[in-house]
Amino acid sequence: MRVLVTGAAGFIGSHLSQRLLARGDEVLGYDNLNAYYDPALKQARLDRLTPNRNFQFVKASLEDGSALERVFAAFAPQRVVNLAAQAGVRYSLENPQAYIDSNIVGFTNVLESCRHHGVEHLVYASSSSVYGANRKLPFSVEDPVDHPVSLYAATKKANELMAHSYSYLYALPTTGLRFFTVYGPWGRPDMALFLFTRAILTGESIQVFNHGNMERDFTYIDDVTEGVVRIMDKVPTENAAWKSEKPDPGTSKAPYRIYNIGNNRPVKLMDFIAAIEEALGQKAVKEFLPLQLGDVAKTYADVDDLIRDVGFKPSTSINSGIRKFVEWYLAYYKIRALSPICPHLSHFVQRRQTEQPNE
Repeated sequence: MRVLVTGAAGFIGSHLSQRLLARGDEVLGYDNLNAYYDPALKQARLDRLTPNRNFQFVKASLEDGSALERVFAAFAPQRVVNLAAQAGVRYSLENPQAYIDSNIVGFTNVLESCRHHGVEHLVYASSSSVYGANRKLPFSVEDPVDHPVSLYAATKKANELMAHSYSYLYALPTTGLRFFTVYGPWGRPDMALFLFTRAILTGESIQVFNHGNMERDFTYIDDVTEGVVRIMDKVPTENAAWKSEKPDPGTSKAPYRIYNIGNNRPVKLMDFIAAIEEALGQKAVKEFLPLQLGDVAKTYADVDDLIRDVGFKPSTSINSGIRKFVEWYLAYYKIRALSPICPHLSHFVQRRQTEQPNE
C-alpha cells in the first residue's frame, strides 16, 4: 500500500519506513530535518532509505499546509503515520511556541489533508507523558488523562482530542499511540541512553534526576515498530458497546482508538545505568539531582488492549536492547571499546571532536 510517514528522518520514523519498505509498501517520507538535534544524524538515517526505489522524500514542515496538501494530492496515501512533532518535555519549558507550531498547527494540517483525501487510517504519535499527574499504575488507556504536567504532554493530549473530533465528524479512522521511552540504535541524542553513553565514554559525569529514584518503561525500537505496523494494518471501527454514561477514553462510537506501546516492565534508573556500564565496560561518574519540572518519577504501560487487538506485546529485555544500541553507537561514531558484551571491539579510543560520524 501507499504510506505517508511524517518524521521519516526521525528515530521511529526511519525505522518504520525501513520496515514498510521491506514488506513491499510504497513510502513517502516527509520531514523538515530541523536542528532540534544533529541534522547529520537525521540525514544519515534518511540515507539508508533513499536507495530503495519505493521510497520518496519531501523536505517540508507540517506547518506548511500548502506543501502537505501537494504531497497528499500527488501521492494519494492510503495510510498515514504521523510521527513528526516537536519532542522533549524539558525543551517545552524553553520554547513553547515550537510545540504549538508543530504539534497543534501541524497536526491540524495533517487531519485536514487526511479528511479531504480519503485516507483509510491515520495513525499518530501520542506519548506516555499524557498520563501526567496520574499515580495509578500501570497506566491504562481506560484512565482519564486530564492533568498534564508539561506543555509537550498537553499538546499530545490535544492531538488525541483533535483526532477524535475528526473521527466523529468525518468518519476518519484514527489511532493514537502512547509511546513509552523508546530507545535503540539510531536513537535521539537528547535521550538519556545517548547522553549517558557519550558521557561515560568521555569520562564526564551523568545527571541522575530524582536522586536515581526514577523508573521508566523502556521500549526497544523494534518492538515499537512491530506495534505500529500491526496497528496501522488494523483500521479502527466504532465501539458498539461504548456508553456515554461511563465513557471509555480509549475507544469511542467513532472509528477511534488509543493504545499504549510500552514494555510493560518498568526499569529502575540505576539498573538502566548499570546495563550501560556493563555494555561499555566502564563505570559512570554520577551527579545526583532533584526531579526536574515536568518530569514524572515512574512510567508503566498497561498493554492488555494491544495484546487483545493485534496479538502483540513488546518483549526485548533492557540488557539486550542496550547492548544493540552500544554496538551501533560505537560503530557509528568510530569508537573502539573493550567490553564483555562487545568482544569484537578492541580497547577504547576517544574520537576526536573534529571527526564526523559515519554510518
